[in-house]
Amino acid sequence: MFDSVQFFKQRFKEHLKELNRYLRYIFNGHIAFALFFFISAFAVYYQKLLQELPDDFPAALLMGVVFGLVVSYSPIRTLLKEPDLIFLTVAEHEMRHYFRRTIVYSFIVQLYIVVLVSAALGPLYMAHYTERQGKMYLLTILVFIIFKIWNMISNWWMLKVQIKEKRYVEQTIRITLNILIFYFLIRGSILVTTVLTVIFFILYMMNHRRAEQINQLNWELLVEKDQHRMQTFYQFANMFTDVPHLKSKTHKRTWLVRYFGRTAYRNENAFTYLYRRTFIRSGDYLGMFVRLLVIGGLAIYFIPNIWLKILFAFLFIYMTIFQLMPLYHHHRTNIWIDLYPTSQASRVQAALQLFMQLAVVQVVYFSVIVLIIAQWLAFLIVLLGGVVFSYIFINTYAKHKLKAKS
Repeated sequence: MFDSVQFFKQRFKEHLKELNRYLRYIFNGHIAFALFFFISAFAVYYQKLLQELPDDFPAALLMGVVFGLVVSYSPIRTLLKEPDLIFLTVAEHEMRHYFRRTIVYSFIVQLYIVVLVSAALGPLYMAHYTERQGKMYLLTILVFIIFKIWNMISNWWMLKVQIKEKRYVEQTIRITLNILIFYFLIRGSILVTTVLTVIFFILYMMNHRRAEQINQLNWELLVEKDQHRMQTFYQFANMFTDVPHLKSKTHKRTWLVRYFGRTAYRNENAFTYLYRRTFIRSGDYLGMFVRLLVIGGLAIYFIPNIWLKILFAFLFIYMTIFQLMPLYHHHRTNIWIDLYPTSQASRVQAALQLFMQLAVVQVVYFSVIVLIIAQWLAFLIVLLGGVVFSYIFINTYAKHKLKAKS
């Protein structure tokens, strides 16, 4: 007889082993240093911002949106794999205890988001609503946890629905209700909050009734969503170490390839051509580069202290180069590139050259932002210092790492 509880324990053990395999590379000295710096800088300026908070600041709207989005995002980690579509569907009626434990596991894992958001928004709540006691915010956190549970269960029920449009409509309504409920709760409008909660509970029961009418799980959707979340984790882990399970998606991006992917037609440019196109067309690197450009630019623009602007510029340059390094191993499973009439040194040099070109683009971008909001001295420090720092870091640390893994 199939034991779903024992099966969950086995699958859960394998899942933890897989996570630990990569987490030890992610939370190494580099990321720990960056996180410590970001948290320290954020805490200092967050406290300063709260002291200068205007009376008309929309604290309730901001907190309502954040709380509402966090409780609405309640994915279920089922730990299912593609072969389960064949071997487990016949035992669906015996999988109740398995899925119940996956829901509990998903809730426990997402509690850290609840804790982080509650801790981050607590000072804002106390600073804006000085007349209220701390017990009111504790009550808000309790409601936060309850709605997190309700949303997670609703999400599980809706995963049975085959029609994608119905799931999207229900999710949109639920997100809107969550935001409104927390907005009016934080404002202190208990009556409106109660009415909206009743409406949410009606939707909750409708989802329950709809799920009871559907006898079969949507196994394809469950596996697809779980595999997508694991691929997202693998993409993130691939910035720190090689991930053989990573399934990379490619995009045409024709105009980018046309203008930025071209190179002279010579033997020694084979890997220059390959890495440029990989950077542009892969689903990993271009998006990461653009995100760090945007986030770094916003951080430099809004941080008031000029020396911290410069420090953040160097930190984002370092993070970008560090996270571009897996590009060198992107085609490691493709045996055809071993037939290229090029040396190993030329492969490393092609990757380092691309890293330097992208670093210069980032340095110029950050320098322009500093010039707009600061002075010439800071502009020159970021521009010249960023280029020198990038050159030294790429030709020492990055070069050593690439050669060590060749």
